Amino acid sequence: MTYRLVVLTLAALAAARGDQPREATQRVQAASEVLQEIMAAPDKGIPDWVLERAHCAVIVPGMKQGGFVVGARYGKGVALCRGGRGGWTGPSTVRTEGGSVGLQIGGGEVDVVLFVMNEKGKDKLLKSKFTLGGELAAMAGPVGRAASAETDALMHAKILSYSRSRGVFAGAVIEGATLRPDDDDNRALYGKKATHQQILDGRIEPPQSAQSLISMRGRYSRREQ
Repeated sequence: MTYRLVVLTLAALAAARGDQPREATQRVQAASEVLQEIMAAPDKGIPDWVLERAHCAVIVPGMKQGGFVVGARYGKGVALCRGGRGGWTGPSTVRTEGGSVGLQIGGGEVDVVLFVMNEKGKDKLLKSKFTLGGELAAMAGPVGRAASAETDALMHAKILSYSRSRGVFAGAVIEGATLRPDDDDNRALYGKKATHQQILDGRIEPPQSAQSLISMRGRYSRREQ
């Protein structure tokens, strides 16, 4: 009986490893779809100046949550930064855990999009793990193509954050959530060891599966490299 249990456990682990490249690719595709859907609503989307000035972007499709004015619990997403071919690096897979997302009503899932707006914020993103809040607070981002950077806070924000739930897209205050690289999925996605920092520094060629996300991100950010 014990032998059979060991065999079944090893088989399950092997199957999980076999599915990992597909799951990592699906994560990149989901992030691309979220960005495309948000950008398809020009009057309610992200202002051009945010896209043009952003140093990095983090997209977490379907973050699991629950409750009323909820606490976000767990999500998988991708991060990418300026500096690779075509202006943007390949995506690094990331996980986010804990924390809270403001201005959300209802349970289920929420798409979260973060824009890192300066080098200090990017330096934090390149680390093995960081927490949103305190020194690296995520400020609710403005919505609407015509929205301008009306305050010094917006102009000097390290991170601007957004969320979408039940079709409603808005700026959102995100506090206490930790963000860390997903090394196993990065290996699966790139077919070799690829660290979070190597990817976001543009030192590793992006996989073919990420080209749609990279080209879309470049299309909506026209700032000169």
